[in-house]
Amino acid sequence: MKKKELYQNVIAYFQQAMPMPETELHYETPFQLLVAVILSAQCTDKRINQVTPRLFNDFPTAEAMAATTPDVIFEYIRSVSYPNNKAKHLVAMAKMLQEKFGGEVPSTGEQLEQLPGVGRKTANVIQAVIFQKARMAVDTHVFRVSHRMGLVGKGCTTPLSVEKELVRNIPEELIPTAHHWLILHGRYVCQARRPKCEECGLLGICPRKGV
Repeated sequence: MKKKELYQNVIAYFQQAMPMPETELHYETPFQLLVAVILSAQCTDKRINQVTPRLFNDFPTAEAMAATTPDVIFEYIRSVSYPNNKAKHLVAMAKMLQEKFGGEVPSTGEQLEQLPGVGRKTANVIQAVIFQKARMAVDTHVFRVSHRMGLVGKGCTTPLSVEKELVRNIPEELIPTAHHWLILHGRYVCQARRPKCEECGLLGICPRKGV
């Protein structure tokens, strides 16, 4: 099967199976999503959703978080991975939002990546989810599913190379949605150790069945 046809089949399947996918992180504002995504690095969304209600209640805005200290934030997030670093990043990020962006989450990757704790993946998530831009955040799920399905070649050995290949082949208007398709499929079906191939609607076109 040629790559163009593979992409068409995969997209058609997800459009039917997951017509309205969304991030599983709980948030009400762009700032809260930014905080949640920073916290989610090397940690499950489930854990983050357990931590953020109290955090967001006490520090709902950049202004509120900028006025506290990493030691205080640490007590709210101590059960997530790398809580010391993340507490420092969150307070520094909130301060920069206040000082440089008027307390509002910026919309460009260049601006977002200036913020402490924000790399390309996090910036892409914010741009795709909040601003509906054609950005593909490549986490471990997207990386794995893309390779297993043959959506990217063996030469795509870095998240950036996978991102570029996916963006090149997915229609621009579908990229923000495709970001969720691949993450959720990798999280619940095409899992790392024991992929649930018997439950996968893409089994018929998957080049690595049972991997």
